[in-house]
Amino acid sequence: MKRLKLILGISAIIPLIKIVIIPLGIISAGISFMASDCDTTTPTPPWHTTPYQIPSPSGNWWPTPNIPADNPMTVEGVTLGRYLFYDGRLSGRLECDSQMSCGTCHLQKNSFEVGMDNPRFPGGRTKGIPDAQYPNGKYTPHYMLPLINLVFNHNGYLWNGMIHSSNPNLGSAAYKVPALPQYHMKNIESLVWMGIAAQHEMNSTIEKSVNMIKSIKSKPNYAELFKAAYGDEEITYDRISKAIAQFVRSLVSYNSKYHKWVRREIPKLEPNEYRGYTIYMSEKGDCFHCHGDPVLLTTNLFYNNGLDSIFNDTRDRYAYTKNPMDKGVYKAPTLINIELTAPYMHDGRYKTLREVVDHYSEQLVNSTTIDPLMKWIAYGGTQLKESEKDDLIAFLKTLTDWDFINNPAFSKPADLDTGCD
Repeated sequence: MKRLKLILGISAIIPLIKIVIIPLGIISAGISFMASDCDTTTPTPPWHTTPYQIPSPSGNWWPTPNIPADNPMTVEGVTLGRYLFYDGRLSGRLECDSQMSCGTCHLQKNSFEVGMDNPRFPGGRTKGIPDAQYPNGKYTPHYMLPLINLVFNHNGYLWNGMIHSSNPNLGSAAYKVPALPQYHMKNIESLVWMGIAAQHEMNSTIEKSVNMIKSIKSKPNYAELFKAAYGDEEITYDRISKAIAQFVRSLVSYNSKYHKWVRREIPKLEPNEYRGYTIYMSEKGDCFHCHGDPVLLTTNLFYNNGLDSIFNDTRDRYAYTKNPMDKGVYKAPTLINIELTAPYMHDGRYKTLREVVDHYSEQLVNSTTIDPLMKWIAYGGTQLKESEKDDLIAFLKTLTDWDFINNPAFSKPADLDTGCD
């Protein structure tokens, strides 16, 4: 803890931006031909991709990107993934009232979270495309986590961290997905097949979705996009999942007012914001234990943060690890863009930042699995004054990265024509 305080105390001296270039072997799909007097075949030109550059502040605080060796990031792959991310036909449907894309639920204006103001899911609770069993759609078991800075997460995805490099499982009988190597549960690529097949999401099949993308004749020209990314026009699930994962990994947010301040690009925070910062980074607010990383604003680890004493959720951390001490335990999400990502907690119980602060101030619930870092549990919370809550919320709002929220590189492509706009 003392070491962390020391690091955070000197965070204002973080150096300026540098560019990290993701290593990528230049891949060639060229075909060699034996020359002869009668051979007039035009050789296929070499195929090259462009390494995708992830911007990041320099310094020891910035973690190593988590990029699978079999899916290096390229400009062409990210471009293809962006189209697929926003294409509702990936759900295997053409009807406008039943199309669903990744971008249907993950809105850029809400830090790629669903948000309270989602036009399809007002209030922030999502559900899958209706079927005979669920004519109104099956609700998702948890509220969403934002899709930002996942490229730096090495500690599992989803609230319970079940998508992890150590997970040996393949496919899902419940989702009717066979136990084949391409349907692993190891990384962001895994989230694609789960999103397509889950009854509480796109509620489709892998074959139906892939065939739908193959059949598209309108813009974009997927054959050209796949060829640019992979060297030929073949459209497969493996390529779809890898391209979408590349786009998601490109969603890096690091340019909030707070980030600019610690990089000394702006001279100071407002007085109330700075008071909130000192509360946040001290035992008084007790936020820094789980959200103290000076760049990511999360440890990406898992905690029981005093929400309940009786655990009925079948998808908490315990559901994956089977460790009894993981009951009621969930991932600590990033607090970057936190003012835009309501509702809060895995079950969406809090609708405002004030409600979240009130929870940590005077509503903590003790239990057998409460995390030891919850230092104020014996008092029911940190017992902040109302003025201190105001200051803390003012600081939390400095974590909003408007450059990221408004970045056109992350928005729906203007020429994407699904027939429904």
